[in-house]
Formats: sequence, C-alpha cells, structure tokens
Amino acid sequence: MNYYSAFIHIATDSTAVAAKIPASKGEAKTIPALEYELLTERPYFYTQEELLFEVHLRRSSVSEEERRARRDALWAEFFSRPHACLRASGLAKTHGWGIHFDGEGKIGLVAVESPEYERYAGSPNLQQVPAMRGKRLK
Repeated sequence: MNYYSAFIHIATDSTAVAAKIPASKGEAKTIPALEYELLTERPYFYTQEELLFEVHLRRSSVSEEERRARRDALWAEFFSRPHACLRASGLAKTHGWGIHFDGEGKIGLVAVESPEYERYAGSPNLQQVPAMRGKRLK
C-alpha cells in the first residue's frame, strides 16, 4: 500500500493556490488536520500505512497502554479492511499540499506554492501521481 519515490500532486479540480493548514471541527480533529499535524511534527518519519494507522488510533482514542499491549492485533484488525490511500487525502484534494514519498516510502508535505513542489512535480525520478478529484466529472 505504500508509495516509494513518488509525488502526489494536488487534485486537478483543487482551487488552492497556496497550502493551508486544515481546520479542526470543535474539539475533534479532522483526518486532514491529524495528517497535517503528524507529517509536520515528524517529516519523513511515517510511511503511508503507518500514517493511516496512527490517524486511526488517535481518532479511536486508543490509549498508549493498549497500543503497546495490542499493537500487532490492532494493526491486523485495521488493515483487514481496505483503506483509501493518500491520493484521497483532503491535504492534496483541497488544502494545497503535495505529498512526497522518498525512496524508503517516508512522507513529507510540500506546499503547492513552493519551489520544492515545482521541482518534485517535474522530476523524472519520481512516480507522478494525481490526487483524486474532489468532485465527480459530469
């Protein structure tokens, strides 16, 4: 499920001209807000699977004690069902963030207005992947 040496562009129907930090709704953090928080606190630390799993654990309020005691079981349970990849993330669909995967599959965010975005988007050394559109074609 992980990407390696790849770059996810913002969605073709995105109106973002600059990256923005995803907002939370009240006390609960949205999935894009959690993804943004994790990826900016620790750039190139998570693979796609690790990020999706960590977001799930945080949204499910799994305690640290339970994580340590049941990590393998929680992982197996989570990945027993299919999950959307980061092409479907609000970060790339609406918030103006490109998603870069290094050779080890570790993830970094890249603002659409940055020189790095242009460099990654034009790199022949990276698999170029579009984010999913926010709206269906008519």
